[in-house]
Amino acid sequence: MHDTHDAAPLAADDPTLVLLKVEEAARRLRIGRTLCFHLIASGELESIPVGRLRRVPVAALHEYVERRRQAHRSTPTAA
Repeated sequence: MHDTHDAAPLAADDPTLVLLKVEEAARRLRIGRTLCFHLIASGELESIPVGRLRRVPVAALHEYVERRRQAHRSTPTAA
């Protein structure tokens, strides 16, 4: 018998999904949902409306991480 509590973690890890719930995007980024909503509100993380819902394209996660990596690389480190 399949436990219904297992459905959410599986959905967040499903590599075939192209749009994620904000909670799923937060889980993939290993951040809290509040921070994820903040990143969306500030425009740092792309999201799109789907009806009355808000979804994060999977590609937006990769773009966000790459921008953060580039910013980190260009910041001089203290010696």
